[in-house]
Amino acid sequence: MRSGIPTINLPAQPEKPVPDTSTSAEGLQAVLDNLDALVYVSDFETHELLYMNAYGRRIWGSIDGRKCWQALQDSDGPCSFCTNDLLVADDGTANAPHVWEFQNQLDQRWYQCRDQAIQWTDGRLARLEIATDITERKNMELALHEAHERARAAAFEDELTRLRNRRAFFEFGNQLLSRALRQQSPMALIMMDLDHFKQVNDTHGHEAGDEVLRKVSSTLGENIRDYDILARMGGEEFALLLPETTEQEALDTAHRLLSALTSLTVDYRNHAIQISASFGITRLGRQDQRLEDLLHRADRALYRSKELGRCQVNLDAPL
Repeated sequence: MRSGIPTINLPAQPEKPVPDTSTSAEGLQAVLDNLDALVYVSDFETHELLYMNAYGRRIWGSIDGRKCWQALQDSDGPCSFCTNDLLVADDGTANAPHVWEFQNQLDQRWYQCRDQAIQWTDGRLARLEIATDITERKNMELALHEAHERARAAAFEDELTRLRNRRAFFEFGNQLLSRALRQQSPMALIMMDLDHFKQVNDTHGHEAGDEVLRKVSSTLGENIRDYDILARMGGEEFALLLPETTEQEALDTAHRLLSALTSLTVDYRNHAIQISASFGITRLGRQDQRLEDLLHRADRALYRSKELGRCQVNLDAPL
């Protein structure tokens, strides 16, 4: 019966002798010395260098009985980032090669390293590392990452005042709201609007208005905590989210900011521009689930301040 598995009948003895294709030690040395990468072997226990190819000797010098950490890092002890413990399993068998990247502090170059435990010619356990210089590629990656971070930061930053913008306010504000709801911690929101700002633009020009907005933003930033969220919501309107803040603490903050602004004079082309602002405050209530709930009440309190004559603080507490 045929099994369906193909078979091949091989001769018992090869018809022609198989040529010896093994590479000589000199040939292997020639290959390693022409690699555009560092290849070295060190004793697993003593870290003594047992071999280094020509690429490595050109940069780090001859072995001369040195330890790997002496030659490669100019250090006085084993490297804190040594990967030897990752190369051998608990039962003494070799793990799969470990591939990683790091910046050599001696030459400031970036390398991709392939580390592996091997048995040396005399039977001892040794570490084989092949390190390829990836500095140009890494610098490009870092530059792209930095450009990405700058672009992301720009997307969350008000170009004129350098404060957070409306998008950033909701992005970070919702995170703080979720934490406050989860931890049942207090939180307050202050909305602020500059009084008669249109008159500044109409009387002194939009450049004067821009200078006022910059000075106001700087003054507000100097009078709040590092972890408060201050944002320009648009035009002359600002929002300030205060985590871990009670209603009374928010009222105290608003009055302090109002005092700082009314004491501020913006000098623009020999004109002294006085500042006035209206504030609306609310705190996180038991029924609040969205940031918009707080914004609605704070806005309502802000417009009450304007209706009552401006340059004051009003509160709209949740039910």
